[in-house]
This record gives sequence, structure tokens and C-alpha cells, in this order.
Amino acid sequence: MRKRLGGSIAALALLALLGFAIFAYGREPATATAFALPAVPFVEAPPTDTDGSKAAGDGEPFVLSNSNGVSRWATVAEPVQVRAEPDAEAQVVARLKTVTPEGTTNAVLALQRVSRGGKLWVQVRLPILPNNTLGWVPRSSLGGYNVVTTHLVIDTKRLSATLYRRGRAVFRSPVGIGQRRWPTPTGRFYIRNKLTKYKNAFYGPLAFGTSARTAVLTDWPAGGFIGIHGTNAPNLIPGRVSHGCVRLRNPDILRLATLMSVGTPITIR
Repeated sequence: MRKRLGGSIAALALLALLGFAIFAYGREPATATAFALPAVPFVEAPPTDTDGSKAAGDGEPFVLSNSNGVSRWATVAEPVQVRAEPDAEAQVVARLKTVTPEGTTNAVLALQRVSRGGKLWVQVRLPILPNNTLGWVPRSSLGGYNVVTTHLVIDTKRLSATLYRRGRAVFRSPVGIGQRRWPTPTGRFYIRNKLTKYKNAFYGPLAFGTSARTAVLTDWPAGGFIGIHGTNAPNLIPGRVSHGCVRLRNPDILRLATLMSVGTPITIR
């Protein structure tokens, strides 16, 4: 009798667990699915770089990213004030949260690291206006370094996108960019997150969120971040057709997604 009762309880527990799983994971999101970070394997900096736990003393900056070779990015481990210089008393230029407006883990591109006053600081590229703003955060406020070897170049004159891996082109496609009254911003940025399962076919099958922001549509949700996404109007590509975002034909954005990950540097020129 006890064996049968125990088996019944176990069966009920299993059914309850399956029911919870279906409820929690079987529903389609209202807008999009966000990929959790880190999106690439964790890789620490090379042996010549300090591990980030302590600093031996002041020294020359150590380069962490080169857009034509290896680049490093890191998640924001705790809310942090970004300084204009690697100094706790320097002007605050921004504040970074741990989560993006889309609900993904926040990430920054790490450009260089330096020790000042026995403390490690990392210079990061910021997802704020004005575009191309840089700042310094304590190394302790970031997670481990993640490594990418890709670099995406958007050419606004040729209306094209080219992805490089260690300096070699591995992908090219035509693109749609912002209309002249809503131009796609130029400069250096990075891929901040990746979203899929949009219910609106306007965005295509997936979108990459970038650190670039429009300077003319700042009242848009989340402050007008520029996306790289698919389209339901492939006949408009190439062309100046958007409010600033970069559009690719759906087969092209799907192929790009197999080659490019979060953290990839972007040059828009």
C-alpha cells in the first residue's frame, strides 16, 4: 500500500512539473524573444593581461579590442556610474544598468584597460547620445571578457553590409538605411542584443539591437536605438527607406545571424 501511495505521489509531482514547464515555456512572447547573454563562450583575456581581480600599479593602457581582429565585450554585473577618466572623482558621463530596455542583459564593448591608483579601470563604448561616446568603469563592475573576431561594416553610400572575420570578408548583402530626414547614424558601435519571434512581420524573423541611437527620433520607445533587422518589403532594398534602422532581406539577416554574435563591433560610414 505504501509503495502504491508513493508511486502515485511521484506521478502527480511529475505531472505538475510538466504542466509548469508547458505554461512557462510554451507561450509565444507578445513582441519578441530575447537571447540571454553571454551569447559566446566565456574567454578570459590573454596571459599578458591582468585577470581583473587586482592591480599592481599605474601603467600604460592595455588594448582589449581591435575592430579588425579580436574584440572583447562584457556584461554589466552591477549598476555603475561611467566616468570621463579612470578616476573615481572624474565627471560622470553616464549610468549603466544591468538590463537593457528590451529586457536582455546589458553589455558593453571593452576597448582598453588601465591601472590607476591600484585600481583597474576599463574604457567602454557607450549606448548613449551623443553617439560614439566613451567612458571608464571599474573592472569590478563588469563580468568576464567574451571574445569575438567579427566586425560589421555598414556602407551608407553603397547601401551594403559586409561582415569581416579577422579582417577577411565572410558576408555581404544590400541594405536599406534611414531616409535623409531620419539618417542612419555613422560612427563606431557594437551589437548589444539579439531578438526573435516578432509578431509584426515588418521586422522580419529577427533583429540585432545596436548601441547606436537616432539623434532625431529621441522620443521613440527606449530612446530610439538603431536596429539591424529583416523586412516584409524586400523590394525596397537597397534604398533609403527607414527611420534610421538597417534593413536586410530576410534570407540575408538569417544568414548573418549564423555568422555574427552579440558584442561584434560595427562601423557605420
